[in-house]
Amino acid sequence: MTKKAVLVLEDGSHYEGYTFGAEAFAYGEVVFNTSMTGYQEMLTDPSYAGQILVLTYPLIGNYGINDHNFESACVQVRGFVVREQCNYPSHWQSRGTLDGFLAAGGVPGIHGVDTRALTRHLRHRGVMMGAIGIEHPPEEILTRLRSMPCYDNVDFAKEVSTKKPYQWNSSIDEFEDSTHVVVVDCGVKYNILRILRRLGCKVTAVPCTYSAQLILDLKPDGVLFSPGPGDPALLGYVVETVKKLAGVKPLMGICLGEQLIGRAFGARTFKLTFGHRGGNHPVRDVKTGRVHIVAQNHGYAVDADTLKGGLEVSHINLNDGTVEGLRHRDLPVISIQYHSEGSPGPLDNLYLFDQFLALVREAK
Repeated sequence: MTKKAVLVLEDGSHYEGYTFGAEAFAYGEVVFNTSMTGYQEMLTDPSYAGQILVLTYPLIGNYGINDHNFESACVQVRGFVVREQCNYPSHWQSRGTLDGFLAAGGVPGIHGVDTRALTRHLRHRGVMMGAIGIEHPPEEILTRLRSMPCYDNVDFAKEVSTKKPYQWNSSIDEFEDSTHVVVVDCGVKYNILRILRRLGCKVTAVPCTYSAQLILDLKPDGVLFSPGPGDPALLGYVVETVKKLAGVKPLMGICLGEQLIGRAFGARTFKLTFGHRGGNHPVRDVKTGRVHIVAQNHGYAVDADTLKGGLEVSHINLNDGTVEGLRHRDLPVISIQYHSEGSPGPLDNLYLFDQFLALVREAK
């Protein structure tokens, strides 16, 4: 028998359910994702650090946990909220249950929640801090929550970034003539590294605190700034790295990486009311007019009205008109706000890696 649990939001509203995963208290920013599949990828996505994740799809865990769908080495979310969780998964690749996966990671889940009502509340009021408590009254959990630091004030990128440089899946002698891409890890997903490696690149991931000179010492042909969690306004040290590398090496930014590139060229970033999180967001390419359905996971965006220094909008979101891509008119600098690597979501946008590598080859 599972114990009763409750999710309490900072506005005092609460949602009751039952525990699964670890039986522990957890707090974080409460966000929702509309993808129908890909819960393992979401749980291990470093961009969810510091957050309690709500899934809108009603049945979660039905295909279990496998050895292939990790986007980092561990569970990154603070807590997990679902309508119904499956204890008996059925899939030929499954190696365990969602319940066991969360328990092993020390992360609490709560099921039996009216996630439709919760999502509507977050859409109306905006994302907010929340806490999961077990067999305690909501008032007591709320009091504890109000003593916790706010999500917007924490530099989560430093927490999830690698502590030392490493090469992705390659030997020392394998890439004498290959393109070398350095990925600045602000919360990188493994699939970005997998794709670059599959395209024939030597891939080196470095901590987000690495200086421009340390990156240049690695002799990269191009530099990619990864997705990651938190407010880009807290990452001035990475913005300085972008400034020093722009015009020296071809640059690409994905998600948080786009926001950092925007700020490096003088643009402002702002927080979205409830963010874009899911595998089904429509984005239009300004140059071609083509609409792509893309995967997204971000709570901040670049303010188009503040673009400076030669940056211009390359993609826009058709739901709310926010910036989904940038390019520089003169320098080899491109960025996208969405996830070209999918995971979970469509992989139709892998061509953007080809565009970046074309810039790199031209510069070489």
